[in-house]
Amino acid sequence: MPERILQVATEMSQLANEKITEIKGVTRATRTLALNALIEAARAGEVGRGFGVVANEVKEISQRVTVITEELEHMFESLALDLERTAQTARGDRFADLSRYVVELMDRNLFERSCDVRWWATDAAVVDVCENPDNGEIASQTSQRLGVILDSYTVYLDLWIADCNGRIIATGRPDKYRLIGTDIGHMPWFREAMRCRDGGAYAVADIAHSELLNNAATATYATAVRRGGKAKGDVIGVMGVFFDWENQAPMVVKALNFSDEERARTRIMLIDSQNRIIAASDNQGVLSEQIRLEVKDPNRGSYLLADGSLVAYALTPGYETYKGLGWRGVIVQQPRNATKAVDKPGAKLSMAS
Repeated sequence: MPERILQVATEMSQLANEKITEIKGVTRATRTLALNALIEAARAGEVGRGFGVVANEVKEISQRVTVITEELEHMFESLALDLERTAQTARGDRFADLSRYVVELMDRNLFERSCDVRWWATDAAVVDVCENPDNGEIASQTSQRLGVILDSYTVYLDLWIADCNGRIIATGRPDKYRLIGTDIGHMPWFREAMRCRDGGAYAVADIAHSELLNNAATATYATAVRRGGKAKGDVIGVMGVFFDWENQAPMVVKALNFSDEERARTRIMLIDSQNRIIAASDNQGVLSEQIRLEVKDPNRGSYLLADGSLVAYALTPGYETYKGLGWRGVIVQQPRNATKAVDKPGAKLSMAS
């Protein structure tokens, strides 16, 4: 609807300008005729006096029409500008809402990941292997159990269990990722998980490529495994889950219902708290491009670039107990008269240094 209002405003402005130009042409011709009539009346002397009076009246009418035309021109300009501003505001609000929808949709998804890791950490097999970290048979059974979970939850690359020293003792895909015995004690998310105050707390890492998972981009969630699976039990290990970011995130940023024409000139992105692109509908710049937004309202907003492209953004509101990580949804849409489809409009937002 805002796009249609903008189109109508533009068409109205163009039509008004065309008609006003025609009126100006007529009044110029009328003034010319009146001037010629006055000249001829002067040459005719007394005989042309009456004709001269009429010519003067025609000239005065032409001047009044000119004044009215100028007033109409200013009025139409003002109305068209006001309508365009109103439509742009409505369009900006709509795209800011869509930006919020994108980041909120992702946060709802990741809220479930934070829930998964917390309740899987209480699974009897997980607790058992942490209580008996050197028992190979228990480790094998736990890996099988994790594999069953992965078969049902296909959004994960792998699930890991590590002892308190950071040694991986069970994984969900031991044949694909040979990680048993690998030391992950230096990883920040592991150390943060070890410090979780109770079973309701969890650790989360920024989106990053994981060397241990064939350099795939992952979203990592972890929590402490506690003795007896109790919320306040002693910490006996850590469970980490690895969300398949590369395959799952694009589905979120491509979920908006744009027409093919709009989609060709629109880029939908998720950016992290450092303005790094972590997902993009065109798959460009992910984890390598950083942008600088013109942020007036930190929660949501929109503005136009010099080329007429609309930029809209919204800060994550979080979802239930998941507070979010300061991410924003961002949408950049080029105008309809753009010479080519969106390539990498993130660069037009100003690359962050």
